[in-house]
Formats: sequence, C-alpha cells, structure tokens
Amino acid sequence: MRVLAVVHERNAGSGVFGDVLRERGEDVLEWRPPEGDPAPAGPFDAVLVFGGAMNCEQEPELEWLGREKRHLRDLFAARTPALGVCLGAQLLAEAAGGRVMRMPAAEIGWKPVRLEPGARDPVLGTLPDGFEALQWHSFEFTLPPGATVLARSSACVEAFRCDHAPWWGIQFHAEVTGEAIGDWIDEYRSDPDAVAADLDWTALRVRSRQEISRWNEQGARLCTAFLEHATTPNPSR
Repeated sequence: MRVLAVVHERNAGSGVFGDVLRERGEDVLEWRPPEGDPAPAGPFDAVLVFGGAMNCEQEPELEWLGREKRHLRDLFAARTPALGVCLGAQLLAEAAGGRVMRMPAAEIGWKPVRLEPGARDPVLGTLPDGFEALQWHSFEFTLPPGATVLARSSACVEAFRCDHAPWWGIQFHAEVTGEAIGDWIDEYRSDPDAVAADLDWTALRVRSRQEISRWNEQGARLCTAFLEHATTPNPSR
C-alpha cells in the first residue's frame, strides 16, 4: 500500500510506526511541510500525521501550515484513511470541522488514559481499557461533527474517530521511541509550556526507560491495526 507520512520535526517523526511500515514493506512517501516540500501527489491508501512543537494557531507566521491544512481537507473529502498523533490529531480534528484550543495547563509525562466504555473500535481496541500513555501537548481539540470519543484522560479527550472518513486522532504519543523521549527531555527548555510545568525531568527520564518497551509494543499494535483497517475494502467505521 502507498502511505503518506507527514513529519513536522526530525525528532518527532514516525518512530515505532515507521518500524511497522518497514516491516510490512509498505511504499512510504515522507512529506515535510515545514521544509518547503510541495504537497505530494496522491492517491494514497493511508496517511499518518505526526507531531511537532508548533501549533494550529500559528498559520499567520508559518506560511506552510495553511497549505498543509488545505491538503488535509482534500484528503478528508476523498475519505483517505488517516491517523494523527498529537499535533497531527489536532490538525485532523480541525480539517474535519473541529476546533483546537490551548489547554489550561500542559499535559506532559506518563498519564493514565481510559478507553471510552462501549466505544468499540478496530484501531483503539488494540489497547487495554486503561493504560499509561506518554503525553506532551499544550493544546486540545473539540470533536468534529459526527465524531466519536474513543479515549479520555483527566485533562482532555485523548482519541477520536470520524464518521465521514476513516480518520483517527490520538493526543498521546503511541509512536515515540526511547531515543526521541530522551531528546525531548534534553531540549525541554525550548518549550515554555514544559518549563512552566515544573516537572522532575530526571524522574521522567527514568520512568520512560521503564515504560518504553511495553509502550512500543502497544504502539506497534495500534499502527498495525490502522494499516490493516485502511486496506479493508469499504472499511466499517
């Protein structure tokens, strides 16, 4: 299958999801909008949209962001299967008709997430009913029209599924590798919201080393389920 991977920062790329794509032998085109890459020509069988330190409100100063949003709206209209992570989830939510806004406080670290009772889903259903997820975001989204809440934390909606198109968004970083988490912690001072969170960064580094193997296994299962669903003829949503 032909997969588009939208990457906004080199240390916030495909991670474990990329490992899954390579193991499956998928034909992957990586698009880096912030680096001036032109919008790729489709069609695509699936799209993965990853995170980044920027946010959806920065369209006035980030000239490329408007182009990416228009491309995502076209993919939504074409009903192209997509999975967005963190910023990627926010961009998908906005493209599908939701809103993105700043949270009262950033959600950073390993936080408990619970699947929504009764929200059976072929992608999120690969995760336990309750799990500890790696979070790093200061913005949240409202549900697009007709979308379904799939998971929540104490801070916000953590996952949704659209009804118009086979689109999923997750706020938590199911794709992240241990190396990437280490980089983010090393560079946390570049994120004013992370500085304001006043976390014990040494403890977060230790906790991440303890959790990452389990978390990568769960992330690989989630990505695999999404790709399998994307290849299903007329997949049910």
